[in-house]
Amino acid sequence: MNLCTPHAFAPSLTPLPGPLPAALPELWLDATRQATDASLRAARFPFDAARANYATAVQTGLIERSMLASRDFERTLSWLEIVTLGPWARAV
Repeated sequence: MNLCTPHAFAPSLTPLPGPLPAALPELWLDATRQATDASLRAARFPFDAARANYATAVQTGLIERSMLASRDFERTLSWLEIVTLGPWARAV
């Protein structure tokens, strides 16, 4: 065996026996969609938690109930979400 050739360590590719099931591409796309959705939910979780914490603090009276303060908080949090997640951030 010649160890200097680029394919010396590559495994030999053998075709799978028989045709692939017709549902395999659909299953692959479904699994990919589910993984993408799960990762997006995980990436957005800190921002959702911050919104929930702000709402709880307002309801309990720790933060003054103000539409202007709420607007400023949401703008800042939306900006942070856009900067952090880029094209995966929510668009309103």
